[in-house]
Amino acid sequence: MDYKEIESLIKLLDDPDREVSKLVEERLLSYGSEVIGFLENAWEQSFDAVLQERIENLIHHIQFQNVKRELELWHMSGNFDLLQGVITLNKFQYPDLDEQKIINQIEEIKREIWVEMMYDMSAVEKVKLINHVFYSTYRFTGNTTNYQDPQNSFISRVLESKKGNQISLAILYSIIAQKLDIPIYGVNLPQHFILAYLDEAQEDEEWDNGVLFYINAFNKGFIFGRKDVDAFLKQLNLKPEKQFYEPCSNEEIIKRIIRNLIGSYSNLGSMDKVKELEELLDIFPPSL
Repeated sequence: MDYKEIESLIKLLDDPDREVSKLVEERLLSYGSEVIGFLENAWEQSFDAVLQERIENLIHHIQFQNVKRELELWHMSGNFDLLQGVITLNKFQYPDLDEQKIINQIEEIKREIWVEMMYDMSAVEKVKLINHVFYSTYRFTGNTTNYQDPQNSFISRVLESKKGNQISLAILYSIIAQKLDIPIYGVNLPQHFILAYLDEAQEDEEWDNGVLFYINAFNKGFIFGRKDVDAFLKQLNLKPEKQFYEPCSNEEIIKRIIRNLIGSYSNLGSMDKVKELEELLDIFPPSL
């Protein structure tokens, strides 16, 4: 990396000729993340509002491109690790995110459940144990007072505030369960997001696909059955479809988080963020 060139380029960022400053910005962008420290240092030493704004925009652009690149790699590698996809998306709002802190927080909750788990517990007993630790010990709850807040969709904020929306609480719940080898996965219902507890030893001819029961993570881990899903779809005047009863892919989960964020930021009038999120959504092929 050419340090002298970087310092010289930063000095030219406030050039009154916009064509010159644009060329400078493009050259700095080509360095990627390595240039952020230099830009931050220049921002701190400057008293020029125009230069500070250009530096802020440059840093944001670099950080957004990093998120986009990470999400593309996650998608191309088969999107097997849901937590990694969620952490990557979290960096959209929190680019300096401490990934290990999130992993440690989740491991702590997992350990709390693991020490109380017995080998011969039934599926319902395991869920009741998870519910006790998740909702009573750690006091996670649905954010009913400010449901549209975009912070509800970022796992770092959910872990800190203990409040989230349907999908963020369900994701956290399922990640912890799967770390304990408990087969709980997300189900992408219209206007709702629930969890399915699978019996992986069997597969029903009808659409149960081995689902023992469903869980509502937004409602303190309430357990319910297929007939309740039927009734919910009937309320929405929707025909029962296989996808409404079975676990969805990690890709579909990430896409739904992005759509939630698009809705949240649209309500706030943050159209620049909406545009960037639409760009992230375009990474994935459209749902069939």
